[in-house]
Parts: sequence; C-alpha cells; structure tokens
Amino acid sequence: MKTISIVLAEDHHVVRQGLRALLTAEPDFTVVGESASGLEVADLVERVKPDVLVLDFVMPGLNAPDIVRRVLRVSPHTRALVLSMHANPAYVVEAMQSGAAGYVLKGSSAAELVRAIRAVAEGARHLSPPLSEEMVEAYSKRAVPTGLDLYRTLTQREREVLHLAAEGQTSGQIGARLNISPRTVEVHRANFMRKLGLRGQSDLVRYAVGRGILTVDG
Repeated sequence: MKTISIVLAEDHHVVRQGLRALLTAEPDFTVVGESASGLEVADLVERVKPDVLVLDFVMPGLNAPDIVRRVLRVSPHTRALVLSMHANPAYVVEAMQSGAAGYVLKGSSAAELVRAIRAVAEGARHLSPPLSEEMVEAYSKRAVPTGLDLYRTLTQREREVLHLAAEGQTSGQIGARLNISPRTVEVHRANFMRKLGLRGQSDLVRYAVGRGILTVDG
C-alpha cells in the first residue's frame, strides 16, 4: 500500500488537531507537517515535499490561491486540496484557477475528505457536492467579461502586506513579520491601496471580506 504524505495548513489549532487525528487513522496516510500561517506554508512544503497539501481557504498572511501558486513553484508534484466553508463559486473558481486540485466544503463528511485526498493524490480533480466541474466552468465563462482582476496586478509583497494590514496589524508588526522596515511596509501599503482604489482601513477591510481574505464570522 502506497503511503500518501500530507501537510496540513489550518490556523485554528483545534481544527488542525481534529484533522490530524482523522487523517492519521487512515493506514495509508501520514501527516508530515503542519502550519498555522499562510506565509510559512510554501517553505514547509518545499522542505518536506508532501504528496498532498490540505489547506484552509482563509489563512493568516495569505489565502489559499496565493499559497497554492507559491507551493506549485517550489514543489510541483504536490497536489493542493482546499478545505473551505465557502461554497460561493467565485471562491471555488479562484482556488482551482490558482492550481488547486480539489475543493472540499467544511460541512462535508470525514469520508468525503478522505476520498478527496486519495483522488487528488492519484492525479484527479475533486470537488465535493454540491460543487461540480460544470458549475466551475459556467461561472468561469460568466466571469470573463468583468475585466481585469486588480488583485492580480499586485506584487507578491504587496499581497502579503495587504493580508496582514487587513487583519489589523500595524506597519511595525508587519515589518517584523516580513523582515522589512515599517517605512517599506508603508510604501507597499500605499501602492496596493492606489492600485485597488481603496481610501482607508474600512475600505480595505470591506475589500478583504469580499475577496475572501477575511471572514466576518472568523
């Protein structure tokens, strides 16, 4: 029996513990790493090269689509499975377009998650019901005419600063987290605010909630 190595990326400790207990109960699964920070997931994956990365859509620092893009650059064979409370097609499409191999709703059964991990490990795509490939394709076609996604115009560093600023962290805290000066943080903040047409913290928070960077219910 081939063993499937897994990294878990989930910022809620109790949820992560539950996932670990669930997955390690499967004889062919082994959890080789865990992360609670979106900024650290790619480095962890690069070190341990798991078969599958199971990650929450909303993570501190970066959300799933940005994490998946980073992970695929450093460990192309790793298959990413997004675990999310959001059934909104926009979230699903963004995750799949970033390179995720599957999307499972947090309301799904344990058996569904196990099936999804095995499916993506074998090279298949997996969407948990009621999600479907047809839904993703239909939404993608409708979304095309809306024009340029301004978020994609941001640099990697601007995205990192945006996520942390939306969480309410100060320039000093962000600088310490990213190993850059508070002044550099302010420059990145000014750049992404200008690019996105945001005028203040309230605009930023609303944008982050709409984008799936933050959730209003935690």
